[in-house]
Amino acid sequence: MTEKTLLYRISLKSLISAGIIAMAVALPQIVHIFAGATGGVRWLPMYLPVLLGGCLLGWRWGLGIGVLSPVISFLLTLASGNPMPALARLPFMIAELAVIAAVAGMFGKKIEKDVRFALLAALLALIAGRSVLMLASVIFQSVTPFTPAVIWAQIKDGLLGAALHIILVPLIVAAVRVRK
Repeated sequence: MTEKTLLYRISLKSLISAGIIAMAVALPQIVHIFAGATGGVRWLPMYLPVLLGGCLLGWRWGLGIGVLSPVISFLLTLASGNPMPALARLPFMIAELAVIAAVAGMFGKKIEKDVRFALLAALLALIAGRSVLMLASVIFQSVTPFTPAVIWAQIKDGLLGAALHIILVPLIVAAVRVRK
């Protein structure tokens, strides 16, 4: 691979990543407008772009998207006085979304060959991410409001959103098929 080809690929992936992060910031805002404050927990709007980032760009770029999406969303919405995600939730979302994107991204090469792997990637990524969220709540329950009971309730509330993502991600990946 020539240096020019590598630079083109990095530039293209940077632009796609920026677009995915923008979608990960905007989609929760839209969901909260139409579904209220609990819409985020129910529909998991930031998860969809993060899953797509992992599936389309691989685990390295996906990991960056998973970490940066909640941080950028928090920083952009901080001035409103109602940051999303809330500061107490931010480290949990960073960990969860990073795992979701990285796990989905581990299927990147398989997805390039057969888009049906995007379904498995989305399913396993969501299970892994939600497991990390639960584990973090167990570890940090004495210092945060996010106890295992609270997180379990949120996981149950988000099952419909997760199921929707497991269906949508393979369809969207098949439609856009980004080559690495």
